[in-house]
Amino acid sequence: MSLNTADVKRIAHLARIEISESEAETTLHKLSGILGLIEQMQAVDTAGITPMSHSQDVTQRLREDVVTKTNQREEFQKIAPAVENGLYLVPKVIE
Repeated sequence: MSLNTADVKRIAHLARIEISESEAETTLHKLSGILGLIEQMQAVDTAGITPMSHSQDVTQRLREDVVTKTNQREEFQKIAPAVENGLYLVPKVIE
């Protein structure tokens, strides 16, 4: 993909960035280099390569999914001011 100074100025305008002529030239060279690198990477044949989510084949150690605490809802609701059908009742604050 080929860019020119007008393209860089248009992009700067869309991004609401004020850019001078010399900055536009410098940015043009940098963007052209980046786009050239992208074109080189896209030219590589990756047909037989499996996509991967991480560069290393590692997995995270996980603990067993075991319940360690008991259900204490009944004990907690005994001290609540108002409970109905297992739910805490609170005063209405919005009319």
